[in-house]
Amino acid sequence: MNACRSLAALALLATSLLLGGCASTSVSLVEVREFASASTKLGGYAELSKRYRDTYQREKPYLTPLTERMAKENDVKRRAAYDDFASAQKALVLYMQTLSVLASDTRYDLTPQLDDMGSGIKALAGSGMEQKHAVAYTGLTRLLTRVIASGYQGRSVETMVRDGEPHVRVLLDGMMALTRLYSKTHENEKKTVLGIFDVEIPFASKPQDRMLVTMAKVHYQDKVNEYKALDKRYDLAMQGLTKVALGHQKLRERLDKLHTDEVRHMLADYARDLRLIYLGLHQ
Repeated sequence: MNACRSLAALALLATSLLLGGCASTSVSLVEVREFASASTKLGGYAELSKRYRDTYQREKPYLTPLTERMAKENDVKRRAAYDDFASAQKALVLYMQTLSVLASDTRYDLTPQLDDMGSGIKALAGSGMEQKHAVAYTGLTRLLTRVIASGYQGRSVETMVRDGEPHVRVLLDGMMALTRLYSKTHENEKKTVLGIFDVEIPFASKPQDRMLVTMAKVHYQDKVNEYKALDKRYDLAMQGLTKVALGHQKLRERLDKLHTDEVRHMLADYARDLRLIYLGLHQ
């Protein structure tokens, strides 16, 4: 009788530990999923890539004949590079979406996003996109193809992060380099556009120019406000990419502690910070 009771107690204890372990796993993966979902925004990178591509269209009315020729040449280069810059973002977004799926109780088809991926990206001198970033892109897309095409069979959060981390780290490094390029181009555009007003308005001193000068000053102030708001967006975009990189690095370092409160709180903090950055980008 005592032996039966002992066996029953052991069975109850084992069941409790098993259920407790499942609950812990479920809870910890909530934070993984939230971090991955928040990371898909990537700090407004996509919007800033488009703005970089379209620089010439905004600058054109303010260019002199001498500067327009060089601006046209830069426009051709930017438009040729844009698809590669966008592809880097698509790969990382799809990776984070896949990680979110693996951390959830449901499965949904990401094949359409996979079909939208480019075949590769090129290193581009002067852009910050180097050969190592092109190699990382290829490695990440191959990983995503294997995981998504297989229906996620045999994959877990741990294996996905372990296999993806080297590619994610390098590709995010490339995107941060590109964001610095976008910011530098933005600064040059700001100097070009506002510089026209700084030079021309003081010389428009005739009485018949008064209305024109007034309109120019209003337009100038509008442009100042526009660029001031955009300055903040570039800073936030860099913060967002940095948070994604740090969060994923910490996740990789603590794969053996996914069910601890320390890791759960850490990932929750990164997800919260990314949501706040996203809100800041859309104020």
